[in-house]
Amino acid sequence: MPMDGVMLGFVARELNAKLRDGRVDRVIQPERDEIHLLIRAQGVNHRLVLSASANAARIHLSEHAKTGPMEPPMFCMLLRKYLGSGRVQAVRRIGGDRILELDISALSELGDTITRTLVIEIMGRHSNIILRAADGRIIDAARHIGEDISRVRQVLPGLPYSYPPSQGKLNPETATAEEIAARLIETGGKLDKAISGCIAGFSPQAAREACARIGLDAAVLVQEIDVQQAAQALAQYLADMPAMGPCVVNLSESGAPGDVYPFAQMHLPCAKTVAYPDGPSAALDAYFYERDRRDRMNQRASSLAHTLKNHIERCEKKIAIQNEALAGAERMEEYRQKGELIQANLYRLKKGEAVARVENFYTETCEPVDIPMDVSLSPAQNAQRYFKLYQKARGARTLAAEQKARAEQELEYLEQMEDDLRKCTDAQGLGELRAMLEKSGHVRHTVTKMKPRKEAPSQPMKFLSCDGIEIEVGKNALQNERLTMGAKGDELWLHAQKMPGSHVIVHSADVPESTVAEAAMLAAYYSKGVRSAQVPIDATLRRYIKKPGGTPAGFVIYTHQRTLYITPDEAAVKKIKCIRE
Repeated sequence: MPMDGVMLGFVARELNAKLRDGRVDRVIQPERDEIHLLIRAQGVNHRLVLSASANAARIHLSEHAKTGPMEPPMFCMLLRKYLGSGRVQAVRRIGGDRILELDISALSELGDTITRTLVIEIMGRHSNIILRAADGRIIDAARHIGEDISRVRQVLPGLPYSYPPSQGKLNPETATAEEIAARLIETGGKLDKAISGCIAGFSPQAAREACARIGLDAAVLVQEIDVQQAAQALAQYLADMPAMGPCVVNLSESGAPGDVYPFAQMHLPCAKTVAYPDGPSAALDAYFYERDRRDRMNQRASSLAHTLKNHIERCEKKIAIQNEALAGAERMEEYRQKGELIQANLYRLKKGEAVARVENFYTETCEPVDIPMDVSLSPAQNAQRYFKLYQKARGARTLAAEQKARAEQELEYLEQMEDDLRKCTDAQGLGELRAMLEKSGHVRHTVTKMKPRKEAPSQPMKFLSCDGIEIEVGKNALQNERLTMGAKGDELWLHAQKMPGSHVIVHSADVPESTVAEAAMLAAYYSKGVRSAQVPIDATLRRYIKKPGGTPAGFVIYTHQRTLYITPDEAAVKKIKCIRE
């Protein structure tokens, strides 16, 4: 139940305790819908993340830094102007719902202290981050909402700020038992739906937990229970809720975060959980970081994936056309022979004959053969016509063979890029991949007036084998080349045979077979044959690897290899200790 009103209440209390009177040192906008405030409070540096992402809207403290763009967006520049060096005065949740406000006071250009409010509205695809002036006027927002989007509520600079339309629900922080009882009776229906329908910020999940906490079945009808007694228990539960904890994250079978809750849930079956006694921010950071990173990577990679797919299909069609041309060129000897047979029998042939019947001296028995003739041409001209068809077919064969070879080389490169994109896990790797495709002409070069920031090279994955030996796995062609060319001569190198895949280096001169098996498993899993059985993996020493001049990044030739046959197994890969993804 991430970031419903209940969770947001816990976050608001944590932020108010940790950030009050803190100084805003820096404002970063790493994403179009995400703001990071670096705040120094109580002798500690905090990173406050505000995200209006449709799938991951949230606010919490984070340990994960993100780099902003070279040219900060206008909204980021505006926040720096109005909030830079400001002091956090208060953090509060509004009406128990999914709206949180930060009051930040800063000096104006005239030296006066002015308090402005940063509002984050967590409402799915309608989420927003809004900066509001002291007089209630909107200074700016991450998302502008005009009349063409909503006639009920516009969010535009200069307009007065208004809260989203109220649903008339009770504030869980101030609701009394009498008010709760009256609303439950008025709402009716199943108890969990009645609770979420009358108390602000209660998601269906939170409502089912409330039912479990007061000892009632979530599916029971309101008219079948003692409403007054249930309302008393519910009011007591709401009063006790702020002191409950710690926050927990449920883990899936693979160990990945599955869901996050402000406290252990009674209504859910027992599951593997991790408790975060330091506060809800730590739990939310653990839950959202990997999911949000993966979602944003998928969004950024989708256009490259579409481009690669189109280029791969184009290459496959080109190869099919050249194969047809080569098949047609197989008749060139037939054309030459017909031309020579006609030329050898010119004294016997007359213009206007539709068929020339001549002896075929290319066979041992010299049996007669019929050659179609163009009646509008003389026999000599017909011979020349066949010789021209021969020359054309011979040229087509040479050209088709060359074009097919180029198309096959391009297809191999694109398939390698497609496999590299599958393994891409960070923005640096994605940037390197895009740069390679721009250089090869498969992606249009991005035109910008700003000088691009020189990024540090992306790093390959690093694993630790069961024998304590480091194994590195390249995630793209540039990483593969840097990894292989930088390895020592006596270190073991592995790669999937005759298919796109990662270069794998085992950093040891003496490699036990158990480590070789794990390295081969990694080479098979991070190759195009990940869905295949018995993938051939070649293993040789680095000293036997050579890179031919003029070949693309990651292309090498090798000798002295031995071949292992591996069936990729995700469970086996996950058992290998990962040091760096």
